[in-house]
Amino acid sequence: MPRIARADVFVFRAPVANPVRTSFGLMRDRAAVFLRLTDEAGAEGWGEIWCNFPNVTAEHRARLFHAFLAPRLLGRDIADPAAFFAETDRALHVWGLQSGEPGAFAAALAGADITLHDLAARRAGIPLWRHLGGTDAAPVPAYASGLNPGEEALRQVRGARAAGHTRFKIKIGFGDEADIATLDPVFADLRPGERVAVDVNQGWDPSRAARMFGRLARFPLAWVEEPVPADRPWDEWRALRAASAAPLAAGENLRGAAAFEAAIASGTLGVVQPDACKWGGLSATLPVARQVVAAGLSYCPHYLGGGVGLMASLHLLAAARGPGWLEVDVNPNPLRDEVVAGAFHLRGGDVALPAGPGLGVTPDLAALARHRVLELTATA
Repeated sequence: MPRIARADVFVFRAPVANPVRTSFGLMRDRAAVFLRLTDEAGAEGWGEIWCNFPNVTAEHRARLFHAFLAPRLLGRDIADPAAFFAETDRALHVWGLQSGEPGAFAAALAGADITLHDLAARRAGIPLWRHLGGTDAAPVPAYASGLNPGEEALRQVRGARAAGHTRFKIKIGFGDEADIATLDPVFADLRPGERVAVDVNQGWDPSRAARMFGRLARFPLAWVEEPVPADRPWDEWRALRAASAAPLAAGENLRGAAAFEAAIASGTLGVVQPDACKWGGLSATLPVARQVVAAGLSYCPHYLGGGVGLMASLHLLAAARGPGWLEVDVNPNPLRDEVVAGAFHLRGGDVALPAGPGLGVTPDLAALARHRVLELTATA
């Protein structure tokens, strides 16, 4: 098998006119960290490192990949990405502890893992979802995410509906009265069969969450996401689950197989949402997804970034199947839209699987050049 001869990492930034709002802060521009591995035969694989918030970390994570991951990749013929992930995860553990940045190292490794799987699928000439063991080519259910609070919510729901969405997730956690005022017009405008979830982004403490659950009970919510900080004890989550009329969702801020095993075993979550660009890549996230499905829960991959990570999440959900929706951020983001153009087809709320090898997309570096702020290259 050809050895990896070159590792490139690219950081892109694109300004947006309307910031993306969450209960913990604003995103005033969109950033993405894309990876490319090239082997001796010229085959390429692409991946993405999570840098959604705060996106000032994008350049730092790119440099972490360049300094610590690229040297472990170059000159090797990696036939088994999962074995590489396990080996490297152990090696990076101490570095993450020493630096106080285990999450940053985990994200860099996750991006590398996605790149290795994409490379393997492209070499084999098959779509990534099939490379991951998927057998069902049916379209994947999706939902429109990132919908801002307040008066914007109804406008964004209508815009997402016009684009083909039938499922929506709205950000709340901006004040009790403001949250209800956001949801009332949205639910009054819903059409038959449409669903709405809400995301608190860890914005409440347990007592406030319990109080708000009583007020939210009149809305038939698909789920309530991260009502409290993700690191609260599972006993607290169990009490919240008993108080909520809607299922609870979490997972984007969990890291490690043991953390997800505990989440599944807790019996508190109806929806589990690992982010493959933030932890685990495809090698570690796919087993979690299958455990979620086997437990009778919904696997909904978290994702809010560039186009490479969105496509990786699509392939993961297609490989895992079971109940679950693909998260599709509908806020303006050229680092997503310009990558997936022509390969991402939404109809009736579902996304068709791309037929091409690997991710089914290849970022056009020339088209993205106006957004590029950093490029680092290492060769064997």
